[in-house]
Amino acid sequence: MSVFTKLNSVIDEKGAAYVVLIDPDRKNEDSLESCVESANISGVDALFVGGSLMMDGKCNDRVKRIKDVSNVPVIFFPGGVGQLNSYYDAMLFMSVISGRNPHYLIGEQAIAAPMVKDIGIETIPTGYMLMDGGAGSTVEFMSGTRPIPMNRSDIAVAHALAGQYLGMKLIYLEAGSGAKEPVATTVVEAVTDALDISVIVGGGIRNPKIALEKVKAGASIIVTGTVIEENSNLMSELADAVHWRA
Repeated sequence: MSVFTKLNSVIDEKGAAYVVLIDPDRKNEDSLESCVESANISGVDALFVGGSLMMDGKCNDRVKRIKDVSNVPVIFFPGGVGQLNSYYDAMLFMSVISGRNPHYLIGEQAIAAPMVKDIGIETIPTGYMLMDGGAGSTVEFMSGTRPIPMNRSDIAVAHALAGQYLGMKLIYLEAGSGAKEPVATTVVEAVTDALDISVIVGGGIRNPKIALEKVKAGASIIVTGTVIEENSNLMSELADAVHWRA
């Protein structure tokens, strides 16, 4: 069974899937195994692994360490083609469809594609949309793209529909790492009402109440990162909130 099929099965059974994002950078060197072990026993459905900026050359080693411990699928969340390796179970093959920088619309993807084919990794076509979470995120700076204003649901819907019609299997609404505010519930509702494909929501989700709010608004997958780095004990509570149908 493919990783994408497994995620859809969780969504059908539990109402939504809960994913933890792990940044394999040196700042997390000492906490990787403990974070993954917590995920294994906390109801986490998958791990996204990746980051916008790697400060050393040990990313591949850290991904292997994560994979060795994890009991759930390890999915590449691309921050750059240099982070691609054979230890992932699947990858989000992402295009930053909210921006106008052609390198992150198709350039980086064309560079990665031959390596993806050679490795034989499962790809999940994903339209990535950066929303303005009020923090000036690393993604915004590194990708050279402006986020969509949070009060413009119409712009978000137009971009999300374009992603669906281009053949994306997922749309990722992202407020950015360390966002002051999560993706607005009005945006989640508008986008999910318009689409026939699943929507991921991440960034600024700091507690189970916010997570459940986004699921009830239509999100199929909830992603948390920063809050888990600060308090891994929240994983179980977040998983319970996201799995509202279980």
